[in-house]
Amino acid sequence: MPTILNTTVNTNTGTGASATKPNAYYDKLMLNLLVQTEFMHTKFAQERPLPSKAGDTVNFRRIQKLTPSLTPLVEGVTPDGLNGQVTAMTVTTAQYGDYLAFSDLVDVTQIDPIVKEYTIELARMFREKLDLIVRDELNGGSNVFYAGGKTERVALATGDKPTIDGFRKVVLAMKKNFVKPAMNDRYVAFVTPDVAFDLQDDAKFLKAYEIGQNNTPQMKGSLADVYGIHFIELNNAKIFDGAGALGVDVHSSIILGQKPYGITKINGQGVQTFTKGLGSSGTSDPLNQRQTIGVKINAFAVKRLYEEAIARYESVPTGA
Repeated sequence: MPTILNTTVNTNTGTGASATKPNAYYDKLMLNLLVQTEFMHTKFAQERPLPSKAGDTVNFRRIQKLTPSLTPLVEGVTPDGLNGQVTAMTVTTAQYGDYLAFSDLVDVTQIDPIVKEYTIELARMFREKLDLIVRDELNGGSNVFYAGGKTERVALATGDKPTIDGFRKVVLAMKKNFVKPAMNDRYVAFVTPDVAFDLQDDAKFLKAYEIGQNNTPQMKGSLADVYGIHFIELNNAKIFDGAGALGVDVHSSIILGQKPYGITKINGQGVQTFTKGLGSSGTSDPLNQRQTIGVKINAFAVKRLYEEAIARYESVPTGA
Protein backbone atom coordinates (compact mmCIF):
# COMPACT_ATOMS: atom_id res chain seq x y z
CA MET A 1 0.00 0.00 0.00
CA PRO A 2 1.57 3.33 -1.04
CA THR A 3 1.63 6.47 1.06
CA ILE A 4 -1.76 8.20 0.83
CA LEU A 5 -1.45 11.81 -0.31
CA ASN A 6 -3.23 14.09 2.14
CA THR A 7 -3.55 17.81 2.81
CA THR A 8 -0.18 18.27 4.51
CA VAL A 9 2.40 20.39 2.68
CA ASN A 10 6.02 19.52 3.46
CA THR A 11 8.59 22.31 3.11
CA ASN A 12 12.35 21.87 3.23
CA THR A 13 14.00 24.28 5.67
CA GLY A 14 17.44 24.09 4.06
CA THR A 15 18.95 22.16 6.96
CA GLY A 16 17.56 18.78 6.06
CA ALA A 17 14.63 19.11 8.45
CA SER A 18 11.00 19.23 7.37
CA ALA A 19 8.42 21.71 8.61
CA THR A 20 4.72 20.80 8.47
CA LYS A 21 2.36 23.63 7.52
CA PRO A 22 -1.13 22.19 7.02
CA ASN A 23 -2.86 25.58 6.97
CA ALA A 24 -0.31 27.73 5.12
CA TYR A 25 -1.54 30.01 2.33
CA TYR A 26 -0.03 29.27 -1.07
CA ASP A 27 -0.27 30.50 -4.62
CA LYS A 28 -3.27 29.13 -6.53
CA LEU A 29 -1.17 28.58 -9.64
CA MET A 30 0.55 25.19 -9.76
CA LEU A 31 4.21 25.46 -10.78
CA ASN A 32 5.25 23.66 -13.95
CA LEU A 33 6.84 20.26 -13.52
CA LEU A 34 10.46 20.15 -14.63
CA VAL A 35 10.15 16.91 -16.56
CA GLN A 36 10.78 15.44 -19.98
CA THR A 37 7.66 15.32 -22.16
CA GLU A 38 9.00 13.99 -25.46
CA PHE A 39 10.00 10.33 -25.71
CA MET A 40 11.79 9.04 -28.80
CA HIS A 41 13.18 5.58 -28.08
CA THR A 42 10.00 3.90 -29.35
CA LYS A 43 9.72 5.96 -32.53
CA PHE A 44 11.83 3.83 -34.89
CA ALA A 45 10.50 0.40 -33.92
CA GLN A 46 8.49 -2.09 -35.90
CA GLU A 47 5.08 -2.26 -34.21
CA ARG A 48 3.54 -5.73 -34.20
CA PRO A 49 0.17 -5.92 -32.37
CA LEU A 50 -0.62 -9.28 -30.77
CA PRO A 51 -4.20 -10.52 -31.41
CA SER A 52 -6.42 -10.70 -28.33
CA LYS A 53 -6.60 -14.13 -26.64
CA ALA A 54 -3.58 -15.35 -28.61
CA GLY A 55 -1.24 -15.82 -25.65
CA ASP A 56 1.56 -13.62 -24.41
CA THR A 57 4.40 -14.65 -26.73
CA VAL A 58 5.37 -13.21 -30.11
CA ASN A 59 7.68 -14.93 -32.59
CA PHE A 60 9.68 -12.72 -34.93
CA ARG A 61 11.27 -14.47 -37.92
CA ARG A 62 14.23 -13.25 -39.92
CA ILE A 63 15.38 -14.62 -43.28
CA GLN A 64 19.15 -14.83 -43.57
CA LYS A 65 20.83 -13.23 -46.58
CA LEU A 66 21.65 -15.62 -49.42
CA THR A 67 25.24 -15.73 -50.69
CA PRO A 68 25.47 -15.62 -54.51
CA SER A 69 27.37 -18.33 -56.31
CA LEU A 70 29.73 -17.15 -59.05
CA THR A 71 30.28 -20.60 -60.57
CA PRO A 72 28.81 -20.96 -64.11
CA LEU A 73 26.45 -23.80 -64.90
CA VAL A 74 27.80 -26.95 -66.54
CA GLU A 75 25.67 -28.17 -69.41
CA GLY A 76 23.36 -30.93 -68.28
CA VAL A 77 24.53 -30.79 -64.63
CA THR A 78 22.20 -29.60 -61.89
CA PRO A 79 24.11 -27.34 -59.48
CA ASP A 80 23.98 -27.61 -55.72
CA GLY A 81 21.03 -25.72 -54.28
CA LEU A 82 21.38 -22.70 -52.03
CA ASN A 83 20.95 -23.10 -48.31
CA GLY A 84 18.19 -20.93 -46.94
CA GLN A 85 17.93 -20.21 -43.22
CA VAL A 86 15.26 -18.58 -41.08
CA THR A 87 16.11 -17.34 -37.58
CA ALA A 88 13.30 -17.22 -35.02
CA MET A 89 13.29 -14.74 -32.12
CA THR A 90 10.78 -14.93 -29.30
CA VAL A 91 9.64 -12.26 -26.88
CA THR A 92 7.13 -12.58 -24.04
CA THR A 93 4.96 -9.62 -23.12
CA ALA A 94 4.65 -8.34 -19.56
CA GLN A 95 2.08 -6.28 -17.66
CA TYR A 96 3.01 -2.89 -16.20
CA GLY A 97 1.06 -0.54 -13.95
CA ASP A 98 1.25 2.18 -11.28
CA TYR A 99 -1.22 4.03 -9.09
CA LEU A 100 -1.55 6.83 -6.54
CA ALA A 101 -3.82 6.99 -3.48
CA PHE A 102 -5.43 10.14 -2.05
CA SER A 103 -7.34 10.90 1.09
CA ASP A 104 -10.90 12.24 1.05
CA LEU A 105 -9.79 15.65 2.38
CA VAL A 106 -7.69 16.33 -0.72
CA ASP A 107 -10.91 17.15 -2.56
CA VAL A 108 -12.45 19.02 0.36
CA THR A 109 -9.66 21.31 1.58
CA GLN A 110 -7.08 21.69 -1.20
CA ILE A 111 -7.11 24.80 -3.38
CA ASP A 112 -5.19 22.99 -6.14
CA PRO A 113 -6.85 20.30 -8.31
CA ILE A 114 -4.32 17.77 -7.01
CA VAL A 115 -6.03 14.65 -8.35
CA LYS A 116 -6.40 16.17 -11.83
CA GLU A 117 -2.77 17.33 -11.90
CA TYR A 118 -1.51 13.93 -10.79
CA THR A 119 -3.69 12.16 -13.39
CA ILE A 120 -1.82 14.11 -16.07
CA GLU A 121 1.55 13.45 -14.43
CA LEU A 122 0.81 9.73 -14.01
CA ALA A 123 0.09 9.40 -17.73
CA ARG A 124 3.31 11.27 -18.58
CA MET A 125 5.32 9.13 -16.18
CA PHE A 126 3.94 5.93 -17.69
CA ARG A 127 4.98 7.02 -21.18
CA GLU A 128 8.45 7.62 -19.74
CA LYS A 129 8.43 4.15 -18.16
CA LEU A 130 7.73 2.43 -21.49
CA ASP A 131 10.32 4.62 -23.21
CA LEU A 132 12.97 3.61 -20.63
CA ILE A 133 12.11 -0.06 -21.07
CA VAL A 134 12.80 0.32 -24.80
CA ARG A 135 15.95 2.37 -24.11
CA ASP A 136 17.40 -0.37 -21.88
CA GLU A 137 16.66 -3.04 -24.49
CA LEU A 138 18.49 -1.00 -27.16
CA ASN A 139 21.45 -0.56 -24.81
CA GLY A 140 21.73 -4.30 -24.20
CA GLY A 141 23.02 -5.07 -27.69
CA SER A 142 26.34 -6.64 -28.67
CA ASN A 143 27.31 -4.14 -31.40
CA VAL A 144 29.49 -1.71 -29.44
CA PHE A 145 32.04 0.97 -30.34
CA TYR A 146 34.21 2.95 -27.90
CA ALA A 147 35.68 6.43 -28.10
CA GLY A 148 39.40 7.11 -27.85
CA GLY A 149 40.43 3.78 -29.35
CA LYS A 150 39.39 1.91 -26.19
CA THR A 151 38.07 -1.63 -26.34
CA GLU A 152 35.93 -1.84 -23.22
CA ARG A 153 33.77 0.41 -21.07
CA VAL A 154 35.89 0.19 -17.94
CA ALA A 155 38.88 1.59 -19.89
CA LEU A 156 37.08 4.77 -20.95
CA ALA A 157 38.47 7.81 -19.15
CA THR A 158 38.39 11.59 -19.14
CA GLY A 159 39.48 12.72 -22.60
CA ASP A 160 37.73 9.90 -24.47
CA LYS A 161 35.29 12.41 -25.92
CA PRO A 162 32.64 11.63 -28.52
CA THR A 163 33.68 12.72 -32.02
CA ILE A 164 31.89 12.95 -35.33
CA ASP A 165 34.46 10.51 -36.77
CA GLY A 166 33.43 8.03 -34.09
CA PHE A 167 29.84 8.17 -35.29
CA ARG A 168 30.94 7.98 -38.93
CA LYS A 169 32.82 4.74 -38.22
CA VAL A 170 29.67 3.24 -36.72
CA VAL A 171 27.65 4.15 -39.81
CA LEU A 172 30.42 2.85 -42.08
CA ALA A 173 30.19 -0.54 -40.36
CA MET A 174 26.42 -0.53 -40.85
CA LYS A 175 26.75 0.24 -44.55
CA LYS A 176 29.19 -2.65 -44.96
CA ASN A 177 26.56 -4.91 -43.39
CA PHE A 178 23.90 -3.68 -45.86
CA VAL A 179 21.95 -1.89 -43.11
CA LYS A 180 19.54 0.64 -44.59
CA PRO A 181 19.13 4.12 -43.05
CA ALA A 182 16.43 4.65 -40.45
CA MET A 183 14.68 7.67 -42.02
CA ASN A 184 14.91 9.85 -45.10
CA ASP A 185 18.22 8.24 -46.17
CA ARG A 186 19.68 9.09 -42.77
CA TYR A 187 20.81 6.93 -39.89
CA VAL A 188 19.55 8.09 -36.49
CA ALA A 189 21.68 8.76 -33.40
CA PHE A 190 20.24 9.27 -29.91
CA VAL A 191 22.69 11.32 -27.81
CA THR A 192 22.77 12.83 -24.33
CA PRO A 193 22.98 16.64 -23.94
CA ASP A 194 26.64 16.26 -22.89
CA VAL A 195 27.49 14.37 -26.07
CA ALA A 196 25.62 16.97 -28.12
CA PHE A 197 27.63 19.73 -26.39
CA ASP A 198 30.94 18.13 -27.39
CA LEU A 199 29.83 17.45 -30.96
CA GLN A 200 29.05 21.12 -31.44
CA ASP A 201 32.72 21.85 -30.70
CA ASP A 202 33.93 19.23 -33.20
CA ALA A 203 35.49 20.98 -36.22
CA LYS A 204 34.25 18.39 -38.74
CA PHE A 205 30.76 18.51 -37.27
CA LEU A 206 30.67 22.30 -37.48
CA LYS A 207 31.98 22.36 -41.04
CA ALA A 208 29.39 19.88 -42.26
CA TYR A 209 26.65 21.71 -40.37
CA GLU A 210 27.56 25.06 -41.91
CA ILE A 211 27.90 23.71 -45.44
CA GLY A 212 24.78 21.57 -45.35
CA GLN A 213 22.20 24.34 -45.23
CA ASN A 214 19.64 21.59 -44.65
CA ASN A 215 19.65 21.36 -40.89
CA THR A 216 16.08 22.40 -40.19
CA PRO A 217 14.93 20.10 -37.36
CA GLN A 218 12.63 17.36 -38.64
CA MET A 219 11.26 16.50 -35.21
CA LYS A 220 11.43 17.70 -31.63
CA GLY A 221 14.85 17.21 -30.08
CA SER A 222 16.64 17.18 -33.44
CA LEU A 223 20.18 18.49 -33.15
CA ALA A 224 21.55 18.32 -36.69
CA ASP A 225 21.61 16.34 -39.91
CA VAL A 226 25.23 15.79 -40.99
CA TYR A 227 27.30 13.06 -42.69
CA GLY A 228 24.13 11.04 -43.32
CA ILE A 229 23.32 10.94 -39.60
CA HIS A 230 20.29 12.55 -37.99
CA PHE A 231 21.22 13.46 -34.40
CA ILE A 232 18.48 13.60 -31.76
CA GLU A 233 19.28 14.95 -28.29
CA LEU A 234 17.51 13.08 -25.46
CA ASN A 235 17.52 13.96 -21.78
CA ASN A 236 16.88 10.33 -20.86
CA ALA A 237 19.50 8.75 -23.12
CA LYS A 238 21.45 6.06 -21.26
CA ILE A 239 24.34 6.92 -18.93
CA PHE A 240 26.35 4.19 -17.23
CA ASP A 241 27.04 5.88 -13.90
CA GLY A 242 30.62 5.47 -12.65
CA ALA A 243 31.30 2.65 -15.13
CA GLY A 244 34.49 4.08 -16.66
CA ALA A 245 38.07 4.32 -15.41
CA LEU A 246 38.33 5.95 -11.98
CA GLY A 247 34.54 5.97 -11.74
CA VAL A 248 33.75 8.40 -14.58
CA ASP A 249 30.28 8.31 -16.11
CA VAL A 250 30.06 6.69 -19.54
CA HIS A 251 27.50 8.10 -21.97
CA SER A 252 25.82 5.79 -24.47
CA SER A 253 24.81 6.99 -27.93
CA ILE A 254 22.48 4.67 -29.84
CA ILE A 255 22.78 4.63 -33.64
CA LEU A 256 19.93 3.02 -35.58
CA GLY A 257 19.37 1.65 -39.04
CA GLN A 258 15.97 0.83 -40.51
CA LYS A 259 13.46 -0.57 -37.96
CA PRO A 260 15.91 -2.91 -36.21
CA TYR A 261 13.75 -3.60 -33.14
CA GLY A 262 10.15 -4.56 -32.54
CA ILE A 263 7.48 -3.46 -30.07
CA THR A 264 4.36 -5.45 -29.40
CA LYS A 265 1.20 -5.17 -27.32
CA ILE A 266 -2.20 -6.84 -27.38
CA ASN A 267 -4.41 -5.44 -30.10
CA GLY A 268 -6.86 -2.97 -28.58
CA GLN A 269 -5.16 -3.20 -25.19
CA GLY A 270 -3.06 -0.05 -25.02
CA VAL A 271 -2.40 2.09 -21.97
CA GLN A 272 -5.51 2.33 -19.78
CA THR A 273 -6.29 4.69 -16.90
CA PHE A 274 -8.42 3.81 -13.88
CA THR A 275 -10.15 6.04 -11.34
CA LYS A 276 -11.52 4.55 -8.14
CA GLY A 277 -13.69 6.97 -6.19
CA LEU A 278 -14.17 7.36 -2.45
CA GLY A 279 -15.84 4.27 -0.99
CA SER A 280 -15.27 2.11 -4.05
CA SER A 281 -13.27 -0.33 -1.92
CA GLY A 282 -16.37 -1.39 0.01
CA THR A 283 -15.81 -2.59 3.56
CA SER A 284 -12.04 -2.00 3.33
CA ASP A 285 -12.83 1.73 3.17
CA PRO A 286 -15.85 2.03 5.48
CA LEU A 287 -15.62 5.81 5.92
CA ASN A 288 -14.98 6.70 2.25
CA GLN A 289 -11.48 8.01 3.05
CA ARG A 290 -9.45 6.68 0.12
CA GLN A 291 -9.49 7.19 -3.64
CA THR A 292 -6.99 6.16 -6.31
CA ILE A 293 -5.93 6.85 -9.87
CA GLY A 294 -3.98 4.27 -11.82
CA VAL A 295 -2.52 3.45 -15.22
CA LYS A 296 -1.79 0.04 -16.74
CA ILE A 297 -0.87 -1.76 -19.94
CA ASN A 298 -1.82 -5.44 -20.07
CA ALA A 299 0.93 -6.53 -22.43
CA PHE A 300 4.08 -4.81 -23.64
CA ALA A 301 7.38 -6.08 -24.97
CA VAL A 302 10.36 -4.87 -26.98
CA LYS A 303 12.96 -6.98 -28.80
CA ARG A 304 16.16 -6.22 -30.71
CA LEU A 305 15.78 -7.90 -34.11
CA TYR A 306 18.89 -6.85 -36.07
CA GLU A 307 21.98 -6.46 -33.90
CA GLU A 308 24.03 -5.09 -36.79
CA ALA A 309 21.48 -2.26 -37.20
CA ILE A 310 21.64 -1.15 -33.54
CA ALA A 311 25.01 0.19 -32.43
CA ARG A 312 26.12 1.63 -29.10
CA TYR A 313 28.87 4.26 -29.15
CA GLU A 314 30.24 4.82 -25.64
CA SER A 315 32.24 7.89 -24.64
CA VAL A 316 33.11 10.25 -21.79
CA PRO A 317 31.95 13.76 -22.68
CA THR A 318 33.77 16.82 -21.35
CA GLY A 319 31.05 17.58 -18.83
CA ALA A 320 30.69 14.02 -17.54
